[in-house]
Amino acid sequence: MVIPPPARAPAITKFLKPYILKMHFTNSFVSAQVIHTPTATVACSASSQEKLLRPSMESTRDVAAAAKIGKLLGERLLFKGIPAVSVSMSRDQKYHGKVKAVIDSLTGVGVKLL
Repeated sequence: MVIPPPARAPAITKFLKPYILKMHFTNSFVSAQVIHTPTATVACSASSQEKLLRPSMESTRDVAAAAKIGKLLGERLLFKGIPAVSVSMSRDQKYHGKVKAVIDSLTGVGVKLL
């Protein structure tokens, strides 16, 4: 049974960014997902763990894999009709390396950053 998230007050949802990009990097895989903030649901996601992507990737954890994940996520976002996202990075993430590869490939596909 799926329990829906609690409804947020209109005053709060007015100031929330509608779609937030979150990235997660492990020693083995790269994953990114876009979360719809008012409903607290995942709007779109991409990961190097997907079985269809693994044969086409040389490695599932390097910068090239992160760029491929960003490009795939961008194409899925545009297919769903989501033209812009906001980036949410954790405290230890800097705009460098894999994070930069994901964000640059997202903007290269045509997704705008808020």
